[in-house]
Amino acid sequence: MDKALPTVAEAVADIPDGAMVMIGGFGGSGAPIELIHALIDRFRATGSPAAITVINNNAGNGYCGIAAMIKAGMVRKMICSFPRSSNAEAFNEKYLAGEIELDLVPQGTLAERIRAAGAGIPAFYTPTSFGTELAEGKPTEEFDGKMYVRERWLKADYALIKGHDGDRTGNLTYRMAGRNFNPLMAMAAAKTIAQVSVLVEPGSIDPQAVITPGIFVDAIVEVTEPQQEEVLVRTGVVY
Repeated sequence: MDKALPTVAEAVADIPDGAMVMIGGFGGSGAPIELIHALIDRFRATGSPAAITVINNNAGNGYCGIAAMIKAGMVRKMICSFPRSSNAEAFNEKYLAGEIELDLVPQGTLAERIRAAGAGIPAFYTPTSFGTELAEGKPTEEFDGKMYVRERWLKADYALIKGHDGDRTGNLTYRMAGRNFNPLMAMAAAKTIAQVSVLVEPGSIDPQAVITPGIFVDAIVEVTEPQQEEVLVRTGVVY
């Protein structure tokens, strides 16, 4: 099945208001900037309420990418580990004004909740957060003399991810640290949309090099010169 789409606008066209959206990346590494900005463009064109729940490692930097979504008022809730990074002005402003919700999740727990969803595991136990505010209201249990907190899997309606090479059936590779959360999120969402730097024909990627099999990808779009979040922040770009 050919899953390639001609533009990022078409790739995000079906994401509805109120959707729960996982967005790949660790800081700017592996962040699908063009897909995010296409979603912002659609929001600005339609004026819809959006009210999106975003799942990411942080709450964006500067005024591009996820931070631009927050600044535009598109994000109802952030589920992340590090909401206050070095340039998190957009999130800080909205949070202090009571205009965005926050679900704070330890980084390892966040990764495991996403992985669990992709693996079909509804819950697991972790010692992380036991005895803290993050564990309040959650079931706990003792194993071998140590207390653990039960955490639920974390699913999403959509995942926006960034690969490096991809073929038309959705098989993906990643460049170096760009791998991070992207493969996990591809498995944990009902629909996964990937942008890649190089789109090739099926059979062009060595099967042993494939990190995300095409079965987890629903749409793929080529972005030959993807933007890097850190560069946009450093140069003061406001999207």
